[in-house]
Amino acid sequence: MSDTDSFIEEVTEEVRRDRLFGYVKRYGWIVALVILLIVGAAGFNEYRRAQEQAKAQSLGDAMLAALVANDDDERADALAGVGAETAEGAAVLAFLTAGAQADAGRTDAAIQSLAPVANATDLPLIYRQIATFKSLMLQTETEDAATRAQGFQALAVPGVRLRLLAEEQLALIDIETGDVDAAIARFQGILDDAEATPGLQRRALQAMVALGGAPEATETAGE
Repeated sequence: MSDTDSFIEEVTEEVRRDRLFGYVKRYGWIVALVILLIVGAAGFNEYRRAQEQAKAQSLGDAMLAALVANDDDERADALAGVGAETAEGAAVLAFLTAGAQADAGRTDAAIQSLAPVANATDLPLIYRQIATFKSLMLQTETEDAATRAQGFQALAVPGVRLRLLAEEQLALIDIETGDVDAAIARFQGILDDAEATPGLQRRALQAMVALGGAPEATETAGE
């Protein structure tokens, strides 16, 4: 390589370094800002996650403290006094509160505790369905069979996780209204359903026998 070529390369490299330095001076603040934003966002997400975990733990501790009461009324009152800062936490708290109130004989209060969850549009559908199902169960003595059947029919549709439990309740309403054949047909449908749990199938089988029905043999019935 000649001295001239070497000199040209050195000048060219120097120009490149000067140009790069110029870019850094001109646009380096943008890179620094992006890095700060990334680090800040990661820190904020970590802080928010820690805050959410702390809130969940605090709610769990408060609910456990309320549940240690020996008396049903005391448990109901203690749970009613607990506050939740998230919609999901409030739903879980409502389920526990309604259960304690029902155990204490406060059926109306239990239904009122479940109502906000059943009607909440900001909660996952499963929470609303569970609240509706529990509320209907509590209305056995206060609502007529037709009204309760309408509520359970809305849950006894494909895609609803409580579908078969709702079918069981509809069968019990059929018995209540004297339609034994319809009840037996519903119980047989539960026995034939692949999604039915062994416990649910046993209850259906026992109910059919008690009604004088003749259950058709299934692979899972009576397991």
